[in-house]
Amino acid sequence: MIVAQGGAFGGWSLYASDGRPKYCYNFSGLRKFYVEGDTEILAGEHQVRMAFAYDGGGLARGGTVTLYLDGEKAGEGRVEATVPMVFSGDETCDVGSESGTTVSDDYSARGNGFSGLVRWVQIDLGEDAEDADHLISLGERLQVAMARQ
Repeated sequence: MIVAQGGAFGGWSLYASDGRPKYCYNFSGLRKFYVEGDTEILAGEHQVRMAFAYDGGGLARGGTVTLYLDGEKAGEGRVEATVPMVFSGDETCDVGSESGTTVSDDYSARGNGFSGLVRWVQIDLGEDAEDADHLISLGERLQVAMARQ
């Protein structure tokens, strides 16, 4: 586990699986989208990065996930839908290991710690992000309410 936000009922995680970078997006516990890198993370210091290019046009849209290892593209895939507002009221953002329920089925709640050292995690919000202030219109509120039905 490198970093995880949320848990079994919604969230995302970036981790190593079989020595390769992997990303999981858990859509409200209903569907999981996986993107796996094709490059092995060898021993030593490396940068593992994930970029999410949101499709835009409102809440709960999908996007393209790109994985990078040391600045080189290592994998790419799709997340077809995103959770419109919040993942969970009781899950956390974890670095190095996931302490709550797990976002992905690839690892268990115990013993999922990263075997190396995570020096830092940086999360950036792109300039193109819509509604970055989290204020939503009446139409978006209706979308959220209908998605939870």
